[in-house]
Parts: sequence; C-alpha cells; structure tokens
Amino acid sequence: MKKVQSSNSNENSFIRKIEESHLNLSPAGLDTLQVNITKLCNQACHHCHVDSSPKRTEQMSKLTVDQCLKVLAQNPSIKNLDITGGAPELNPHFDYMVEQARSLNKNVMVRHNLTVTFDGNPQTKEKKDYLPDFFAKNKVEVISSLPYYQEFFTDKQRGRGVFDKSIESLKRLNSLGYGQEGTERVLNLVYNPVGPFLPASQASLEADYRKELWTKFNISFNHLFAITNMPIHRFKADLQKAGTLEEYMTKLINAFNPTAAQGIMCRNMISVSYDGRLFDCDFNQMLDLKLSEGAPQTIFDFDLDRLTKRSIIFKEHCFGCTAGSGSSCGGNTT
Repeated sequence: MKKVQSSNSNENSFIRKIEESHLNLSPAGLDTLQVNITKLCNQACHHCHVDSSPKRTEQMSKLTVDQCLKVLAQNPSIKNLDITGGAPELNPHFDYMVEQARSLNKNVMVRHNLTVTFDGNPQTKEKKDYLPDFFAKNKVEVISSLPYYQEFFTDKQRGRGVFDKSIESLKRLNSLGYGQEGTERVLNLVYNPVGPFLPASQASLEADYRKELWTKFNISFNHLFAITNMPIHRFKADLQKAGTLEEYMTKLINAFNPTAAQGIMCRNMISVSYDGRLFDCDFNQMLDLKLSEGAPQTIFDFDLDRLTKRSIIFKEHCFGCTAGSGSSCGGNTT
C-alpha cells in the first residue's frame, strides 16, 4: 500500500487513522478540474472556508484561464470543469471560460450563490441579472448553497435578506427549466449545518427541502448535497471564539467512516487557485498545503501521469470529509 503523506514531518492523527484502517487513499484518477477563479464575493458568510468577501481583490488572469482551458482540451479524461470562488461570476473572464469549456464539450459546474444575480459586483457595480439566461444557454450545471429552507437560519449564516433573494433567484432558474423533470438543466442545492454539527441524513434533508420549497414557494430542484462545515478559516475562528473547536474536532474524529474515506473528492480531482497553483482539494488550497514532492505545482506544468501518481496531502481538517456519511463537493460519499 502506498504510504500517505502528512503535511509536515510529524505524522498527524488523520494519517494514523488511515493506516489503522488499512486504507489506500491514493488517487483513483482525475475526472474533475476544480478552479477557484476569484475570492471576491458579494457575501461574507460565517462558514466560508475561503474567507471571501466584497473586499477581496484576488482574480484569475486570462492567461491562467486559457491555460486551464488548454489542459481541458489536452486531457479528454477530465470531463468536468467545476468553477468556484468567491462568487465565480465576479471574475471578468468567467463568461469566456464557461463558453470555451462548453465548446470543448466539458460538463461545466458553477458554484452559484444565487444572490449575485441581484447584487452584482460590489466593487465595480456591474450588473449580473443576465446570469440565469447565460446558464441556460450554455447548459451549465448550477450548484447553489441554501443553508436552510427557512429565512431565519439562512440569514443567520449568510446575512440579512439573503433568503428572500435566494428564493427569487431559484424561481427564475425554475422558469428557465432548471430543476424541472425532463430537462437537461440541472439545479442542485447545498446544505451546510448552521453551527458545529454534522449534517443529518442527506436523503432525509433532501426530502424535507423538496417538500418545503415546493409547498411554500413552488420551487423544484434536482438534488441536495449535504456538506460538513470544515474547521478552517472563518468557521474555525467562530468555533475558537465560542470555545467549541475541540468539541467539534472530537465529533468529527469519532464519526470517522472508512467507507466514506474511500470516496473523498481529492482522489478524483485537482484544485486550481486563482494564481494557477495546484492543490489536492479546495480546502488544502485555502490552507496553502502544496502538492507532494515530485507532482507538478502549477497549471502551467500540468502532467496528468505525475498527478495520478502523487501522494495526497492529509491533515486533521480531512476528518471533515470522512465523518458520518462523508462530505465532498458533491455531497455524501457513501
């Protein structure tokens, strides 16, 4: 079994747990390129592991965007382009990237926060009300966070007025065929717990969301992804302030699931930062945990063979992806 690597010379508790469970968590392939193209966002959510906000200025350049597109064109096995941020739509090259990736026949997923359609760019004041039509025209798979189907809990996590804007945005997407049976326009929602808790059953949450959103707002969607809040950056700071970080980490560790661990997203994807650096996942990117020695470090020296042979870098926050039913950008891993 290939030995997994810690982020430093001292073996951490996640590494020990993997070895005790006799797991091989080497890369299983590479079918998704996840690209964080900006840290600018029209929101500043309490749980945001990217620390995005209206004040951030980091943006992926067109040169780096073009290199990502070149990698997609040269590697047919990479079927998916997963564009995230911040609010990815606030990168000036976002539309271009989507259109070019679709011309390559790639499945394009966008992590869309719903409210950017109404708020636009907080720095340039550029409007973004065309986005629903743009998504529909380009057959973009829309993945949108909605912390809860009630206003109080959503606004508590994401800011006052976010719930109402989110509902209106979902209605606009529905009107264009998103989330509707028999169409190719996919609308998936994302649930994050409000506070230091593990998500409930994804299947039961999806059923509750489906019932409540349809009954109260006539809103439909395809699937719900339940994602565990990661104990890094803004969410970690909140836990430390409340004195609950140790308790939360214990909860994650005690809920370690070997089956969920085998499905973690870093085994099938590579994360690209706004400046073109490569990471095992979006969380490692935000912690600046570089790829293992010998692996290409930027999108400009991308090498599929070397990436699939790399050792994935793990640290204690990885317990967030392996607790309970598991957590990934696509929801549960079991």
